[in-house]
Amino acid sequence: MSLILVTGANGQVGFELQRALAPLGTIDAVTRAEMDLASEASILAVLRERKPDIIVNPAAYTAVDRAESEKDQAMAVNAAAPGVLARWAADHGALLVHYSTDYVFDGSKADPYVESDPINPQSVYGESKWLGEEAVRSAGGSHVILRTSWVYGHHGNNFLKTILRLAGERSTLNVVADQVGAPTSAALIADVTRRVLELASAPGAVDVSGTYHLSARGETSWHGYAAHIVRDAAARGFTLALTLDALKPIPTADYPTPAKRPQNSRLNCARLTDRFGLTLPAWQEGVDDVIGRLAPTRLASTAL
Repeated sequence: MSLILVTGANGQVGFELQRALAPLGTIDAVTRAEMDLASEASILAVLRERKPDIIVNPAAYTAVDRAESEKDQAMAVNAAAPGVLARWAADHGALLVHYSTDYVFDGSKADPYVESDPINPQSVYGESKWLGEEAVRSAGGSHVILRTSWVYGHHGNNFLKTILRLAGERSTLNVVADQVGAPTSAALIADVTRRVLELASAPGAVDVSGTYHLSARGETSWHGYAAHIVRDAAARGFTLALTLDALKPIPTADYPTPAKRPQNSRLNCARLTDRFGLTLPAWQEGVDDVIGRLAPTRLASTAL
């Protein structure tokens, strides 16, 4: 069986990948303590020791606003490290799966972005992820780059969990309503990755190398996303201080951040679904699933 090295074992996507990829081979999931992506020496030491057949790299510097003042760290992890992984993979005949983001675009397009649209990142984070993509492509080995957006999951910290917490604490809440995208679960990303690897490693498989967009189906704003969370949580019996009427939409201008966010984060996923024979679920399905998984813990703690 293949040896599959998964970086960022404690991250949202890394956690789900360990579940999803287990049927495909032996999973070697490494944490930051084991492989420091800011250190080329650390990366190469692990690769030389483990000698993976497949490298799956969800690890990243994801503190979008802090990246504006920590550019060197963001560039080391998001731009340089993917190149180190890709060059080793190319030299040793390994397949690399790497993840990127809608932040490589400027968000000004009226329609969902396709893979060939012009790149124009508006933040250090977006620039670092674009340079990481380029490093993977220029290495010349077999690779799949999956660009995704608005990631959340049962494991780790994310917008969904933040809204659940704030809805339990506050009677009013303002959320940005003029940025649009598709909340995409870590579980979906992991399951699609499994499908990609299944086809890439099948007997007589053709090379699937390339860049693909991956997000859940449909679209919403951050405010619409938050409203769905509150509505579903209330229906499941969460104790909330917030009502839907008190969840107020605001423009981006009223919520300034150090890093500029794309107004349009929608991704056209036709290339992915056509190539790998996929039907992507509506974004609400994944959100409801995670809230459902959190509900028993929340209800039990409320009853104590």
